[in-house]
Amino acid sequence: MFASELGLGWVFDQAFYRIMQTTFYKYQGTGNDFVMIDDRSESFDVQDLALVTKLCDRKFGVGADGLILIRNHPDFDFEMIYFNADGSQSMCGNGARCAVAFSGFLGIIQVKTSFLAVDGPHEAILKDGIVELLMINVPGIEAKGDDCFVNTGTQHHVRLVEDIQNYPVFSEGKKMRYHEMYAPGGTNVNFMEPISEDEIFVRTYERGVEDETLSCGTGVTAAAIVFAQDKTDAEVKIKTLGGNLSVRFHKNEDGSMDNVWLIGPATQVFKGEIEI
Repeated sequence: MFASELGLGWVFDQAFYRIMQTTFYKYQGTGNDFVMIDDRSESFDVQDLALVTKLCDRKFGVGADGLILIRNHPDFDFEMIYFNADGSQSMCGNGARCAVAFSGFLGIIQVKTSFLAVDGPHEAILKDGIVELLMINVPGIEAKGDDCFVNTGTQHHVRLVEDIQNYPVFSEGKKMRYHEMYAPGGTNVNFMEPISEDEIFVRTYERGVEDETLSCGTGVTAAAIVFAQDKTDAEVKIKTLGGNLSVRFHKNEDGSMDNVWLIGPATQVFKGEIEI
């Protein structure tokens, strides 16, 4: 006899409904936005890349530049599993700052934290909605013709331009993103224009999103390092289409950089449930 025939159909239906519903949060860091999921139960199938792209789709899903899972880790406060909107994985600076803010919201951390990302361990400080994120050490700057290449946890091509407000970021970014020098994986592409002796405007074409985003944390870090490469200790203010960030770092005698910090706001936008 079926449960519905016993008058218990609603119990089965309600239980099934709960199983199919996933709670998510939407966070943004200077306009770089992310679907955030508390996955300490490890119930999210990380092999289901179609689900990742569906959730990030701006017309048929929640809509985001990427998806972030927060998981437990035996040696760190938490582990950040990050996916770009196309399902690929990389380090994401703004995503990591949002992960820190989300972990604070969940009660996993208080002010200081140590967590694991795809490019290795990171430290961060969360205070009054601002996240200071310690990035990986940067081995140096590589010349690419008139441009530069910097790895700040993921690959970034950096170009100095004029009139950045009207610069064709999408077309020029797409062209360089697929340039043969970066085959087969490609690169992110950043365009920067100095505003003052300690401030730059940066726009980024992001690999994995395949479009310009309002901000890119690893990208502005790369641009700041290129801009202030002649300084031993630098602090650079960055303007993006999505808001303001800052980067500080120390340059060593061998040209490498350490104590690289990305600083800026991370904000919860809303909470929702979705059937997956």
